[in-house]
Amino acid sequence: MNFHTKPTSFVGHVQIKVENLKRAVSFYQDILGFDILVQTSSSVKLTTDGKTSILSLEQPENAIPKQGRTTGLYHLALLLPERVDLANLVIHLSKQGIPLGSSDHQVSEAVYLNDVDGNGIEIYVDRYPSEWIWQDEEVRMTVDPLEIENLLAISNPELAWQGMPEGTVMGHIHLHVSELEKTEEFYVKGLGLDVVNRFGGQALFLSSGKYHHHIGVNIWNGKGAPRPTHNSVGLQFFTLVLPDEDIRLQVIGNIQRIGGSVIEEDHHYVTFDPSGNRIQLEV
Repeated sequence: MNFHTKPTSFVGHVQIKVENLKRAVSFYQDILGFDILVQTSSSVKLTTDGKTSILSLEQPENAIPKQGRTTGLYHLALLLPERVDLANLVIHLSKQGIPLGSSDHQVSEAVYLNDVDGNGIEIYVDRYPSEWIWQDEEVRMTVDPLEIENLLAISNPELAWQGMPEGTVMGHIHLHVSELEKTEEFYVKGLGLDVVNRFGGQALFLSSGKYHHHIGVNIWNGKGAPRPTHNSVGLQFFTLVLPDEDIRLQVIGNIQRIGGSVIEEDHHYVTFDPSGNRIQLEV
């Protein structure tokens, strides 16, 4: 299941804003089991393999709490290597007293939680792609109850939870947006992703390489939802990793042709979706 390596386009890294960096690091390190790769006075890059960072935290100047009913992060989604990892994690989080939601999406099994600042997190495992049901270029995804007892039956008491497994990747990101029509145009005609599921006229799921989704967008915070202020808790940016430099140049041109813009900033190519969500185009 190589949906998070080239030549697929995928979300490689997410940076979120937090109100108190020390408090946030404690949660991600002590509760979820990330390690610190690089740390400054205002930011931390987190790692699971000691070499690469899939998630980073930033405390902006004059940080304020998460603002409701705005565009931005709905949740970041960490994809674990094995189902037993999810089982062990559920037991660990339960012992820590962390409130959890859960769902069986048919393509995956997932649990949901918030960090100490209210940033949404999904942690999940995929079912085998051979089990996914496709019809007319759309993949079937459900929000059925997760069979917790069945999941926990495969937990390994001897291994328990040893922190985020080395093979954990940023499986996808799910965003609040202000509308869907221009958003679809941006992600499809601009970034080159495919719509793989239309969820009740309220959400779109997009992917590359026939994954069930690398990016989800929804209008659950209301049509016309405003952008959060720059110093509020929430999404700072995410990276879309493209197959090569030629594809990146093509994507930049496509974004410009539909009226979007791409700027070069600190050696990164940066664009914004129609709701102001910041995206770095990487190769």
